[in-house]
Amino acid sequence: MNMMYDRYQKPLFLVENGLGAKDEVNADGEINDDYRISYLREHIKAMGDAIEDGIPVMGYTSWGCIDLVSASTGEMSKRYGFVYVDRDDEGQGTLARTPKKSFYWYKKVIASNGGDLA
Repeated sequence: MNMMYDRYQKPLFLVENGLGAKDEVNADGEINDDYRISYLREHIKAMGDAIEDGIPVMGYTSWGCIDLVSASTGEMSKRYGFVYVDRDDEGQGTLARTPKKSFYWYKKVIASNGGDLA
């Protein structure tokens, strides 16, 4: 972020930040996507570091809130959202929504304005 600001001297707005992965529902019906939490934590932490360096950061948005069909491949198996959607690559499933572990983590991050990344 520092490099981008040094180059363009414009406030920054980080958008569409996310990690696509083949999330698995465990036997308890939970989706423990710790890899997504780690990825987002490091990016949000870097954004905080840039702010501490005096870089004007206007805001941040993650990539899709819920799992969605890939516009480029038509696949559902690579998931980006905080909410799991029960649908497969063939369009089968109940479309039921289940919050992932990252949903609860990100809710806490938002409530703390990025102060609590644990």
